[in-house]
Amino acid sequence: MVQAWFMDTSDADQRKLHQTDPPQFVSPKELLSSTGVESFEITIDDNLTDPFLSKIREERKYSYEDEITCCPEELPNYEQKIKSFYEEHLHTDEEIRLVLEGSGYFDVRDQQDRWIRVAVGKGDLLVLPAGIYHRFTLDEKNFIKAKRYFVGEPVWTPINRPADSEPSRKSYLQKLETGFKA
Repeated sequence: MVQAWFMDTSDADQRKLHQTDPPQFVSPKELLSSTGVESFEITIDDNLTDPFLSKIREERKYSYEDEITCCPEELPNYEQKIKSFYEEHLHTDEEIRLVLEGSGYFDVRDQQDRWIRVAVGKGDLLVLPAGIYHRFTLDEKNFIKAKRYFVGEPVWTPINRPADSEPSRKSYLQKLETGFKA
């Protein structure tokens, strides 16, 4: 199950926890209502036969998938890629990740523009809405293997902040204002 918390303002290694002192945790319900980020637990087996995963893929029309492994041994230009993943950006489509192995962090902005760190591990399915400012980093273990799901052909291009005039951002802000359903 994902864990989430408000981040401290330290500029120490991005792979560290970065919790406030004392930690200020964010429940999955609060995460959804304040950011639109959804999280689910999926049973990981050899063929990904979890019925809930099949149901969500069908309901949301995820028609394309691939896998990514992020670690120094497997990801070409590893250091450059990790830095680019950590640049604050948005996408015009949902970002859907299912962690198969390993762990990492997705950082998302809440309604007051504060960073919330979402720790993901094996079996966590995270759905970031289109238009949300976010970033990704590995944790100190430096390894994650994940499935990426898309509706239609994947769009890989991140749009770095500021991008407030981007239609997906405007749509996201409207949904944020009217409230995501918890």
